[in-house]
Amino acid sequence: MSDPTATQDLIKGAGEPTASPVAVRGDRRSLWRDTWDILKRRKIFWISFVMLIVFLLMAAFPTLFTHKDPEYATLAKSMEGPSADAWFGYDLQGRDVFARSVYGARTSIIVGVLATLATVLLGGLTGVLAAYFGRWIDAVVSRVGEMFLGLPYVLGAIIILGTVTPAQSNPGKAMIMAVVIIVLALLGWPILMRIARSAVIQAKHQDYVQAARALGAGPLRLIFRHLLPNSLAPILVYTTITIGSYIGAEATLSLLGIGLRPPVISWGIAIADHASYMRTGAHALLFPAAFLSLCVLTFVMLGEAVRDALDPKLR
Repeated sequence: MSDPTATQDLIKGAGEPTASPVAVRGDRRSLWRDTWDILKRRKIFWISFVMLIVFLLMAAFPTLFTHKDPEYATLAKSMEGPSADAWFGYDLQGRDVFARSVYGARTSIIVGVLATLATVLLGGLTGVLAAYFGRWIDAVVSRVGEMFLGLPYVLGAIIILGTVTPAQSNPGKAMIMAVVIIVLALLGWPILMRIARSAVIQAKHQDYVQAARALGAGPLRLIFRHLLPNSLAPILVYTTITIGSYIGAEATLSLLGIGLRPPVISWGIAIADHASYMRTGAHALLFPAAFLSLCVLTFVMLGEAVRDALDPKLR
């Protein structure tokens, strides 16, 4: 004879709704969801994220931070120190250092971001093609990349920039920035090419790629639907850090007199104009250098946080 209580429990359980397939699929984890769960618990990510927002607002809307004209000069105030009227003081030509530091964020960040995008397009595309097709394409791309890697970064930039835009020339703002962006991308793409090539080589031997190929997927579908999405993690990490390194590289080239030049406003130009006035007007040099250092540090910290979250070994 069956237990009445057990029978009632069985009937009650049978009436309860079971988990639907949609709910089950909704609980599945993904790499990017796990990455976000890790990032939002890390202080270094939020610190770098807040600093990044501040610099992006500074670049996009400089009038939120200052209402002064960065080009307005009063020679009578040349090299005056910080005061209530000018928080960072005045530079050699009597221009407000704070206003020029704020407006310099736009140029420096634009150069860093566009040079990184060009590097990603050139290096990522060549790396993916070399890894997917292999054979002679892989050999040619790898040898060309090694030729660029063998060229010292600063020396290569000096040769190219000195040839395209010599010191006696007077190009426009857009021309000056475009040349610097192209040079940075040309000298930096081989590293990203190697990263993308290695990631795609590892991904193309996975079972899901072999299954897609067996089902008749063409090269474009395999690359853009299967290989690239599963190879983005190392590319994304390197891209984030590269923006900061390119901003620093632009400042280095400007300091050497071969990068950006007036009438462009950037942190590198401000440092270059006052490098020899460290003893008599250190404020005109230190404040733009501080902005530059904080911006580079922001992208480096953000890249480190993303790398730690995406690396399964560190997790």
